[in-house]
Amino acid sequence: MTMIPETKTLAVVGSYADAADPGLYLCEFDTAAGSLRILQEISGLHNPTFAAIDGSKLTVYAISEETGDDGQRKGYVSAFALDPAALQLKLINKEESVPAPTCHIELDHSGSSVLVSSYHGGLLGLSPILEDGAIGLNADLHRHEGTSILPVQSQARVHSAFVDRSNRYAVASDLGLDKLFVYRLDVEGYHLIPHQEVRVAPGSGPRHFVFHPSLPYGYVIHELNGTITAFAFDEEQGTLRELQTVSTLPDVFEGDNGCADIHISPDGRFLYGSNRGHDSLAVYEIAASSGELTLVEIVPTLGGHPRNFALSPDGKFVLVANRDGNHIVTFRRDEDTGRLTPAGIELSVSKPVCIKFVAVMEAH
Repeated sequence: MTMIPETKTLAVVGSYADAADPGLYLCEFDTAAGSLRILQEISGLHNPTFAAIDGSKLTVYAISEETGDDGQRKGYVSAFALDPAALQLKLINKEESVPAPTCHIELDHSGSSVLVSSYHGGLLGLSPILEDGAIGLNADLHRHEGTSILPVQSQARVHSAFVDRSNRYAVASDLGLDKLFVYRLDVEGYHLIPHQEVRVAPGSGPRHFVFHPSLPYGYVIHELNGTITAFAFDEEQGTLRELQTVSTLPDVFEGDNGCADIHISPDGRFLYGSNRGHDSLAVYEIAASSGELTLVEIVPTLGGHPRNFALSPDGKFVLVANRDGNHIVTFRRDEDTGRLTPAGIELSVSKPVCIKFVAVMEAH
């Protein structure tokens, strides 16, 4: 009998959790309904909030934190192999990444290294990925120094690093310094080479960055002042030039808010950013000719503290991780207008943060 391969879409969900409790989840995604079904719960990791996935090698990398013998909290990365037949994750190894808790992990596009960011330590680290998918010892470490104008900005706070589509540059957002740091990525040498520093508005607090999938633009969402800044990105020179800054909030909103996550639709036409406090997603249309943003709508996320969210690979759904709502809420996305409509579907998960998709071929 001929075995016909079937493509399944899976999702890995990271969350805040004690090591004794489930914190990392492997889910099956229903591409027609937009719903998630938990296949596996993984415990043993303290605060596995963020993950990165190598879809070609079916490996998953999740951050966590532990307290060392010296009493210092340290960041770790765990590598998991994804079994496409059993639809289960199996631990390969766990390795210390940087000497401080981490908040974000990014995989370079060649799958040869991961970049980890430490908010509390002001650190950006790079660790190699070994032939069997295991995480190797930290190969490069950068410590940012300085302050900015707000009390929370009394030190460097590296919140994330994202790699451009050419795999030559990475942009690290430092909330504490109100700066974006562009690094040149030496994939073969496992090094991050300082390349450019870009100041943003004092007190803005850059958090997450996203590169446009096909055009020379990039966008950063600022946690502290509720804005998004658009940049022109010179892909050859690896430099950013500011274009525009827009608000993520309605003019009438006066409460506390902290922006979190930012993503662009697969077709590159629309950008989405999350508000924690206003508890909403701001939707913008991207002008292909200029990279500038025009607000489409601001949509309630139907839960508290939408820390992160993800667009489904086909662009038909947006799934929002409402940390304080303890659930993931699904929205249908109009691909022509970018607008979002609640799908009436949610998955109960304790303190969800990160959602990452991966496609697998399953034989029958």
